[in-house]
Amino acid sequence: MEQHDGRRARGDASRRLVLERAVDLASVEGLDGLSIGRLAEAAEVSKSGVATLFGSKERLQLAAVDAAVERFTRVVIEPARVEPRGVRRIVALVDRWIAYSRDRVFPGGCFFAAAAAEFDAKPGPVRDALARALASWSGYLGASYGYAVAQGELEGDPAQFAFEATALLDAANTRSVMSGSSEPYVFARRALVARLAAAGADPAVLERLAEVDDRVLA
Repeated sequence: MEQHDGRRARGDASRRLVLERAVDLASVEGLDGLSIGRLAEAAEVSKSGVATLFGSKERLQLAAVDAAVERFTRVVIEPARVEPRGVRRIVALVDRWIAYSRDRVFPGGCFFAAAAAEFDAKPGPVRDALARALASWSGYLGASYGYAVAQGELEGDPAQFAFEATALLDAANTRSVMSGSSEPYVFARRALVARLAAAGADPAVLERLAEVDDRVLA
């Protein structure tokens, strides 16, 4: 039993390491280009080893989406949860999202923005997994706005805010990746601060979002 558990632990560790390489590779070259052979080459492991871990290209792609969700949650969602529900958490969420894209947590920028553009018109399990991930983020952002409305901190429709905020963040990510500039994040911050201020947010709470100069930190 002990020997079996040791093999399983080593297998799990190997799978995690290969998946880390897989999501980084997919963020640059696309999920559709993520094949067992290409990953084996990039991760410097055997094709048979990758095939043993994942079995098929689709299972590899689905595992990569799950791994990307875990990384995103660790970098964006979990740090924001230290803030109380409401405006402070919204500010933390969008601030962390900008840092996630700006700092290239995935080398190709936002993993999900790139993958969604690649799979939005391709029905199947991979598209469904990406749709769930995007809906989860948008839903969490909307729910956070809903708490702020319930607490009297903001006015307006949570779903509308989630749509607008996501559109701004995605646009900033795409423009930054294309241009190599951090200036799009500055524009996104200004727009989000203005949007939240117009909805009644306390200006002092918005300072965290407004005062960061992404051009300096990049």
